[in-house]
Parts: sequence; C-alpha cells; structure tokens
Amino acid sequence: MVTSYPKAIEQQMQRYYRSLSEKDRRRYAGIEAAKLGYGGIRYISELLSCDYRTVKLGMTELAGETQLNQSRERRAGGGRKSAFEKIVGLDETFLKVLNEHTAGSPMDEQIKWTNLNRPQIARLLKAEGVDVSVTVVDQLLKKHNYRRRRARKELATGSHPQRNEQFEKIEQLKQQYQREGNPVMSMDTKKKS
Repeated sequence: MVTSYPKAIEQQMQRYYRSLSEKDRRRYAGIEAAKLGYGGIRYISELLSCDYRTVKLGMTELAGETQLNQSRERRAGGGRKSAFEKIVGLDETFLKVLNEHTAGSPMDEQIKWTNLNRPQIARLLKAEGVDVSVTVVDQLLKKHNYRRRRARKELATGSHPQRNEQFEKIEQLKQQYQREGNPVMSMDTKKKS
C-alpha cells in the first residue's frame, strides 16, 4: 500500500495538474506514480482524477526519448479535417452563390464585397447542398478577397415619383447583357479625387 501525501500537498498537486497541457498532465502523473512505486499508478489516477491508462502512457512516454523531444501537443495529422479538405467543390459553390451578390470598387479591381451577411451566405450554401458554419464562410470570404463594407447613411435631398424607373431599367439591361454573355461593369461617377 502506498503512503498518501499530506492533504496540503495533494491539493497543490491537483492545482498544478489542472494548469498543465494534456501532454504535460500525462507525464506529470507518470513521474509521480513512478516515484511511489507499487500502487502509485492507482493512487495518482484517483488523486488527479485521470484514467489509469493515462498515467501508464505518461510513464511510457517518459521512458522513450522520441516522445520527450516532441514539440506538438498531438500527432501530426490529428484532429478534424477542415471543410476545405472535406467538401468537394466548396470554392466553386461559394462563388456561384455570391455571383449575383458581388460588387466592387470602381477605383480598385481587387476590392470586392457582398451585400449578404455571413448567416445568409451559410443558408444559401446549405440550399446548394453545402452545410457549413459562419466560421467557414468567414474563411471563404477572406480566401476570395471579399472585404467588409459599411453602409453609409445619407439623408435624401428629395424624391421623384419616377426615381425607381432608372434602377429597374439598369437591372433589365444587366440581365439582358448577362444572358448574351457580355460583361457588366458598374461605375460610380461621384468619386472625388
């Protein structure tokens, strides 16, 4: 039977154990169990509320030189694969969804934005059979160089009963040109230099 540590020491060991990374917890438990000898694994696993096998693995790692020299927390290739690796055609579907909702800067062709927010894009992707989170949508927006655009509110100086006709005509022409395979260019001529 192993002689228990005093309560104050046990509490310090428990606090210290909780402050460590997963890898260091295993190894610390392994060292403490090895110091105690026979029955040490059981005592330490109960004291630190960890699995018996975790303590054994920590002891095994301490005995091997290669495990001690690892800088990674987990083995290479471990963890969940990213959506970019798992979902075939993710980029193409994303660009298809944003095709009708993309605008750009007339002064810099590299700058583009969308009028959709992240949850809307995620819903449109889901409708296309691609179920992703808004975090993945953020990554897609960054990957394809979309920028955030803040709407500026300005007071209207007046209104005209036929004001909307010009926008309807522009939309009609845009759709006609796109059906014919022609490019559509948007220009804002109010830019001041």
